[in-house]
Amino acid sequence: MSATSEPGTEVSAAPMLLEPLDGGVCTVPGITAAGMAAGLKRSGKPDIALVAADRSVAAAAVQTRNQVTAAPVQVTARHAADGRARAVLLNSGSANVCTGPDGMALAERSAALVAAELGCPATDVLVCSTGVIGEPIASTPFTGALPGLCAALHRSGGGDAARAILTTDTFAKQAAVAVSDASGRCTVGGMAKGAGMLAPELATMLCVLTTDAPAPYGGLDPLLRDVVARTFGRISVDACMSTNDAVILLATGTAPEPPSDEALAAGLTDVCGRLAEAMVRDGEGAHILVRLRVTTAASEDDALGVARAVAGSVLFRTAIAGRDPNWGRVLAAIGAGPVRIDPSRITVAFGDVTVCRSGVAAGFDRAGAAAALQGDAVDVRIDLGAGDAEATFLTCDLSVDYVRFNSAYTT
Repeated sequence: MSATSEPGTEVSAAPMLLEPLDGGVCTVPGITAAGMAAGLKRSGKPDIALVAADRSVAAAAVQTRNQVTAAPVQVTARHAADGRARAVLLNSGSANVCTGPDGMALAERSAALVAAELGCPATDVLVCSTGVIGEPIASTPFTGALPGLCAALHRSGGGDAARAILTTDTFAKQAAVAVSDASGRCTVGGMAKGAGMLAPELATMLCVLTTDAPAPYGGLDPLLRDVVARTFGRISVDACMSTNDAVILLATGTAPEPPSDEALAAGLTDVCGRLAEAMVRDGEGAHILVRLRVTTAASEDDALGVARAVAGSVLFRTAIAGRDPNWGRVLAAIGAGPVRIDPSRITVAFGDVTVCRSGVAAGFDRAGAAAALQGDAVDVRIDLGAGDAEATFLTCDLSVDYVRFNSAYTT
């Protein structure tokens, strides 16, 4: 993907083919998964999931930058340090953060219990949790369900696993793609959860990715970090960073004729881009997906800085919720942001309607501009007139439903 491409596009000029596939993590040969209810959620819905390879494989993890980190985040950081893993254990219903020594002990014990069932070292099991902060996981039902969860691993278990990690999400999020070029072919699959506490600071949710490609020459970690930065790092629902964010990649290396590293990056970017968009569409209280495209910036970092400033504006997002073409909200957010700009060079368009030109009103038809904000997805283009760099960023409207939901989240 070029420096100016948006999530989900190719990453190389070399000829390659991206073929979307049905399914998620289990689309990759040698990967099994399971999901079931352990009783962690009051609703009785599925709340534990497991994704496993048939042996220990190359692995990498990108996790939250929040200084308050969950016990599973700390355990996974240690276990993933050697670049190998066999399985990923996930639970919903509790974030297992700010739960003290007991929470840490449970995260470590759960990894050891799964490892005993799979016949691998405990350090080959990575762990993730999601849910309410400060509420301990109910230890007995959680650990008691792990043998059954391991026994339930199956090639068709990806959908069950994807549903078991949901919290405020309204639907399961899965994606898969086959990518091929002159060198060969590989498969990439993924599942993710996320609808709130999504901010442009690295992972911003839980995600498990799988591929049958081998680790590239430079290793999985730099590849995953770059892909995450260009996909999950360019979305925001509420500019709030979670304590539990994680993106984990398992690479089995079993593809008979794997493609180039560039093709693998393209496949990962495609899957992560689609999962990222699905999370923003499913944002808490969201009704409108907003694609912010910042162009003619002095650098890609400047384009991203402007996009993040606009995406973080409560006034801009409430204007979108009301289908109000108030371009002044855009200019004010840009001016308050970290990027130095020349207001007299800025042009803003809602859809095909230019509403601001050279930093002043463009004399647009208000009805036409309002019409451009209808539907479940809208495009906002911001031209800075400062260079030839650009970036695309995804956010959503801020509705009364978001406020209503989060004002009573734990009650």
